[in-house]
Amino acid sequence: MDLTPMELIILSLASFRLTRLIVFDKITQFIRKPFLEEVEEKGEDGETEIYLVIKKGRIRGFFGELLSCYWCTGVWSAIFLCTSYVFLREWAVPVLLVLAVSGLAAIIESLLQWSER
Repeated sequence: MDLTPMELIILSLASFRLTRLIVFDKITQFIRKPFLEEVEEKGEDGETEIYLVIKKGRIRGFFGELLSCYWCTGVWSAIFLCTSYVFLREWAVPVLLVLAVSGLAAIIESLLQWSER
């Protein structure tokens, strides 16, 4: 299957956004909760830092490792989105576009925040 450059960009941005959604966003915290525990610690400077601790167990541990690894989740997100695009194109295209636009918006916002420092 040949991809156009635009299709590749859309799939890449969608994969980026889906990965961030699964690994970091509060809206999907319910997905991570059975596998990861958030532990808060106060540093010497008074700042509170949150650490993710993987829960024990074979299944919980496996999914905890997966969900705590941005790169691992990114690979699985890409596999899911590319497979959906190939086999369920009519369903996948609207989802891909929303994720891609959202991903590009997130990148632009990050760049703007970085430039304001």
